[in-house]
Amino acid sequence: MTGPGTHSLQVPHDAAAQRVDRYVADVTGLSRSHVQKLISAGNLTADGVPLKANTVIGPGTALRLVVPEPELLDMAPAPEIPVRIVYEDADLLIVDKPAGLVVHPSAGHAGGTLVNALLARGGAQAFGGIAGVQRPGIVHRLDRDTSGLLMVARTDTAQHSLMAQLKARRVKKTYLALVLGEVLAEVGRIEAPIGRDPKHRTRMAVVPDGRTSTTGYRVRERFAGWTLLELDLVTGRTHQIRVHLEAIGHPVAGDPVYGTGTSRKGPRVTGEAVPLGRLFLHAWRLELTSPTDGHLIRAEAPLPVELEAVLDGLRATAAGSR
Repeated sequence: MTGPGTHSLQVPHDAAAQRVDRYVADVTGLSRSHVQKLISAGNLTADGVPLKANTVIGPGTALRLVVPEPELLDMAPAPEIPVRIVYEDADLLIVDKPAGLVVHPSAGHAGGTLVNALLARGGAQAFGGIAGVQRPGIVHRLDRDTSGLLMVARTDTAQHSLMAQLKARRVKKTYLALVLGEVLAEVGRIEAPIGRDPKHRTRMAVVPDGRTSTTGYRVRERFAGWTLLELDLVTGRTHQIRVHLEAIGHPVAGDPVYGTGTSRKGPRVTGEAVPLGRLFLHAWRLELTSPTDGHLIRAEAPLPVELEAVLDGLRATAAGSR
């Protein structure tokens, strides 16, 4: 973990050549996006020469990294945004994020985010700061339209530990998704590289030169024309579950980006069920190790009522047909 100040880093002599932004992020515990911002500001040099984020460095390379003191956080707390806490201790919070809520400020979302809501619980000083000033405590993200569990670190030490667990794939993240079609195998594993879609740069896709990506799945419940899956996110690529399921012909219900006409609308159900008006993807369970004493932490968040209502409608339709 690297705090403010000047730091000397040296690539081990037995290391493989690699991009400098990835190397620095790995050895310092800083997020890669934060490292890239430091590099853009000229704060990473080799022999006095500023480097670019995509510079490839070899064994033995000596680096000088300057990490400035954190800037004052100019983000307004938002106590009006409710935060549902599922688990809490001295190291972290696990929150149940609703669909439609952006995790942290970014271009086009200066306020009204989960971070703004968290700031109302004690300010930026109440959370870890190694992911950058716009992401106090943030360890990982969920898409805006995905609901469910998200870890938030209360200290730099906890944030470093949780980020390291994620990188080592020691955090088990299980999702629930309703997908179009009847998935044949009861248990399966999707291994397909994911990268930027060359035809639509705002989307991700399975591409030959993408990053290694793995998603495991189990059938939880079957319906006529739809399947409810439990999904294990082994890697954590952008839109990974949505891209992988679309690639095998079972797009997630309610997905406006990767879905088909039928899957985008969701299932047609009878009875009192509310029509699906959002992505049917929910981060249901998290399993991780406590940063302090190593005990197992497991948290679960039940399906939101609007998603459970869709399943109730499908069940009612199935019962009526019998």
